[in-house]
Amino acid sequence: MAKEDYYELLGVDKTASEEDLKKAYRKKAVQYHPDKNPGNKEAEEMFKKVSEAYEVLKDPQKRAAYDRYGHAAFTGGGGARGPGGGGGMGGFHDPFDIFREVFGGGGGGGGIFDQFFGGGGGGGGGGQDGSDLRYDLEITLEEAASGVEKEIAFRKAATCERCHGSGAEPGSKRVTCPTCRGSGQVRRSAGIITFTQPCPTCGGSGSKIEKPCTACRGEGRTPQTVKINARIPAGVDTGSRLRKSGLGEAGVSGGQPGDLYIVIHVKDHGIFERQDDDLFCEIPIKFTLAALGGSIEVPTLFGKGTLKIPPGTQSGTTFRIKGKGMPSLRGQHQGDQIVRVHVEVPAKLTAEQRKALEAYAAAMGDPHDPEQPKGFFKNLFKDD
Repeated sequence: MAKEDYYELLGVDKTASEEDLKKAYRKKAVQYHPDKNPGNKEAEEMFKKVSEAYEVLKDPQKRAAYDRYGHAAFTGGGGARGPGGGGGMGGFHDPFDIFREVFGGGGGGGGIFDQFFGGGGGGGGGGQDGSDLRYDLEITLEEAASGVEKEIAFRKAATCERCHGSGAEPGSKRVTCPTCRGSGQVRRSAGIITFTQPCPTCGGSGSKIEKPCTACRGEGRTPQTVKINARIPAGVDTGSRLRKSGLGEAGVSGGQPGDLYIVIHVKDHGIFERQDDDLFCEIPIKFTLAALGGSIEVPTLFGKGTLKIPPGTQSGTTFRIKGKGMPSLRGQHQGDQIVRVHVEVPAKLTAEQRKALEAYAAAMGDPHDPEQPKGFFKNLFKDD
């Protein structure tokens, strides 16, 4: 019985590019894969045929020989030495090898082939790394400005003190897994397909505990409350994260410990509002100081400071005090303090104060009932 044409099997013409061949094979391989067609012998046979066709046509030398001699190029009767040494599959012994190549599988496992069809290459599984942990820490603005050391306590899965993380009862030991005989893998078959996967008994480690630890029940970890001193650097802000390597949960079976992430939350301050590395505050001043000028003491995060008020200062004027803001987290510069003044008008006056103000108003030419410009109200309320 004559063999089918390789190009027709893949559904492409003889001028198809390498990429076209690959796309065509992917489509056919998925269509006829035995796992998609359990018990269907015809689909199984077609899977072998399209795999054989792609194995030949993907190789430029084999494809050139096939285009010239046809199937005879691989049977030793076409005047050319068959690329496969005369084998009916052109030297291609396992159709799943080419399937893994196209779909991203491989000896290490983890490719599309393994994800879709349950494969899994590679050696025995290693340990399981511990999880990372998060700790939310609240500090004051003053502590954020100067830096602080805090003792924090948290619960985590820590290395078992009884078995030191081995999971085995003291005096006991780990023995070779009887299921996989130490390989960490087991093989299972599905028709003509044989898959390799991690051993379900030992989890891929190749060994099992002879007698589990009574404290951790063989896990190698126990819940513990841990206390540490955490140094918080100056300049942190809400949302800053500090990473403490290896202080997360312990790993299992030799896995690496996780990390601890300390997330900072800076409390609101009664006076200052932070914007990046600058601090803003509002200070009330008397209207006489605003008019005459002078100096006042203002609060800062680092003690008291002096602010000069020039004569004629208006309410809402802002002043900048250099270097009295927050330090940069990287220590490159210091922010400023921005002070906005609010001019206070006295709600009550003594007779002497009122007399003095009236004299001031008279000297300034300010009438008690100032007249508005002529036509002011008429223009203000004039209909459009």
